[in-house]
Amino acid sequence: MTTPAPPSYAASARGRMSRLNITTQLAVIIPVGTVLVVFDSQVWWEAAVLVLGLLTSVVAIVLWARDEINAHAVPLLATGAAVWVFGALVSGSTTAFYSITVVAPLIVPQMRRHRIPAAAGVVVFVAAAGAARIPLAPASAGSTAFHFVLVPGAVMVVTLAFMFANDAFYRVLDELDEAREHEAELAVARERIRFASELHDIQGHTLHVVKLKTALAGKLVRRDAERAEEELREIHALVGDTIRQTKELAYAQRRLNLAGELENAKNLFEAAGIRVRIVRSAPVAEGELLGQVLRETTTNILRHAQAAQVRITLTESGITIVNDGASGDGPPELRGLSTLRDRLAGFGGELKVKQENGEFTTAATVPAGVAR
Repeated sequence: MTTPAPPSYAASARGRMSRLNITTQLAVIIPVGTVLVVFDSQVWWEAAVLVLGLLTSVVAIVLWARDEINAHAVPLLATGAAVWVFGALVSGSTTAFYSITVVAPLIVPQMRRHRIPAAAGVVVFVAAAGAARIPLAPASAGSTAFHFVLVPGAVMVVTLAFMFANDAFYRVLDELDEAREHEAELAVARERIRFASELHDIQGHTLHVVKLKTALAGKLVRRDAERAEEELREIHALVGDTIRQTKELAYAQRRLNLAGELENAKNLFEAAGIRVRIVRSAPVAEGELLGQVLRETTTNILRHAQAAQVRITLTESGITIVNDGASGDGPPELRGLSTLRDRLAGFGGELKVKQENGEFTTAATVPAGVAR
């Protein structure tokens, strides 16, 4: 059974806002509309029309809060417009515009296209319908224009402006939700790349060392069985350590130790017949990043170089590894070091590689105070 995905931030916020909108708007719309019906209708049929307008407003608010108003936009707008035309031309109700000024601002801002022309058109319609009343009461043209044109038009403009701002707020919520989703996707992608890189470090390093030691044991098995047996024991221990490190990586518990990597690199180089010189020019802080640089560089030397000697220099702020036996005219493509360069840069550090006169140099530095 599939577990439903949790609601997004914007969706949950929209749900809370929808419930709040229904409660707060109906708490205002219904009492105000009821008062207008009572005081602005003279006969029952006038009251019936105004009640129809009020019910249309209530339905529109509920559908808008549920994001279902677009499917019913035409009948809602037609009803609100009809009530206003009836009030302006038949009953002379100065408040019959109430319904259209509730319904139209709920619909127009949600239109995908031509929202501004539609808003202007609604304002013009309300004002024009009210202006049609003026010829019916020429003796009070000024008062009629005020109550049937100016007031309804101004109310429509204000409510439209408010709902446009409200719609913009919802759009910001949607954009924030989309940004959060993208950020989460990027975080997942970065974590996958990091996991793949560290798994490559562990498995690639081990396989190359096992290959080296197996070849060495094969050469020693007839002339120095005891040494060959020792190499096989080291291979067994190395494989066991790799299994442990893989489990730690899977459970996010893996931590590299620079001192341990330094000892491991020294043993590997010596086993491969490579002379190693370690220089400590200052007290060195333990660090995971520098340990990764040393491990990756050790693997690269064993794979790509025909080195006879390696010099490792440790300083307070970094590590430099220089090996001879570099082949080719330029540095080879080293994907592992490229990944580490990006990780160091994220901490304000730097990783440089250089090949010159048959020597390959890998130098990594990190700012003081950064966990390395």
